[in-house]
Amino acid sequence: ELGTKRDIPPVEQFYALGRAIERNQIDALLVIGGMNAYLGVHAITSEKDRYPAFQIPILLIPASIDNNLPGCELAIGTDTAINNATWAIDRIKESAAASKRCFIAETMGRRCGYLTLMSALSSGAEYMYINEESPSLEQIAADAERMVASFKSGRRLFLTLLNESASQYYDREFLADVFNAESEGIYDVRHQALGHMQQGGSPSPYDRLLATRLVARAFEQLVDQFERGDRGAYYIGQVGAVMEARPVKNMFDDLDLVNRRPFHQWWLDLVPVQRIVSLQNPGIEATPIPIDDPVA
Repeated sequence: ELGTKRDIPPVEQFYALGRAIERNQIDALLVIGGMNAYLGVHAITSEKDRYPAFQIPILLIPASIDNNLPGCELAIGTDTAINNATWAIDRIKESAAASKRCFIAETMGRRCGYLTLMSALSSGAEYMYINEESPSLEQIAADAERMVASFKSGRRLFLTLLNESASQYYDREFLADVFNAESEGIYDVRHQALGHMQQGGSPSPYDRLLATRLVARAFEQLVDQFERGDRGAYYIGQVGAVMEARPVKNMFDDLDLVNRRPFHQWWLDLVPVQRIVSLQNPGIEATPIPIDDPVA
C-alpha cells in the first residue's frame, strides 16, 4: 500500500515527483485509477520536456465505479458497484412490501449516470433521473401525476433512482417532498442515499476477469514500448471486443472536462429501454414476429 492521495499533483510538486522517480530508478509507471489519475498523468506528461524523469512509459488502467473514463466501455469496479447497489435496492423493496410506498434511492456516479441506469434496469425501477438528461420541474410534476394514477390503479411500490448529480436544483429531498405533497394520502414516501456501500465489498467475478485482461494488455503495451523505444503515455480500455491503447496526449479529444465524462457514452442508447420496460402502458403497438412457414 503506497498511501498516495487521489489529488492531481500541482506544478509545484513536479520537481519532487521527478526526483522521486529518479531516486527509485523507476523505468515505467502503471497507474490504476479514476478521473484524477487520468488528469494527473496528462498533467505530468505535458511537462516531460522540462522534467526528463517523466520521459518514461506510463500506462493508465481504468478503475472507477463512476464508469466515466475515456477510451473504455467499462472500468474496473463498475460491475461490483452495480451488484452492491442492486442488492441494497432489493432490500429496500422488501422493506416496503407491506405498505403502499414510493421509495427514492440515490446512487453515486457524479455526473455520469451509468451506475444509476444499470441499477434501475437491474432492480426494475419505475423512474430514473440522471445528469445527462437532467429533470425539469415540468417532468417531475408529470411523473408525480403518473405515480398517483399508478397507485390508484393498485400499485403498492414505486421505485425511483436518482443520480447524485442528476440536477443542480432538484435533489433527493426535493423529489420526496413533491411526491409526498401530491400523494393525496394514498401512499407514503421514503428516501435514502445508498452511499459508500457501493464502493465496498469483494470484487465481482466479472471485475476480476476485466482487471486481469486490462493489466495483461497493459504489459503487452509496455513490452512493445520498450522494444520500440517509445516513452509515451497511453490509456488502456476495452471498446467492444478489442483492448485498445490510446495516447494520453490526445485524451481530451474524447473527454468532456466540464462534466468529467466522455463525449460519447454508449450506454445512453439504453435510457429509452429503461423507460419502456418501467411503464405499465408504454404505448408500443404489439406486432407479431414474422415467421416464415416451413416449406412443405
